[in-house]
Amino acid sequence: MARVTPETVAHVAALARLSLDDAERAAFARQLDEIVSYADALQALDLTGVPPMSHAGGATAFRSDETKDAALRESALGSAPDPADGLFRVPKIIGG
Repeated sequence: MARVTPETVAHVAALARLSLDDAERAAFARQLDEIVSYADALQALDLTGVPPMSHAGGATAFRSDETKDAALRESALGSAPDPADGLFRVPKIIGG
């Protein structure tokens, strides 16, 4: 039995002020129900003995914050078509 119904999707869509037709409501209901079923399968896993963690990356993912040679910046700016005051100048693309 589906836990997420087209009526549930219609209610959430109305709260979000989205306009969905019947086919979209049915498709989203099926997809969301599959997601909820997958989450239930994950909840059913036996995690006894698995230590909790705050995020997937380990402490080795961090590097020390070190200053770099300023010559690298000058080298990069040297190939820029229009550098100004140590920065890259780019053309404006958004009107305003």
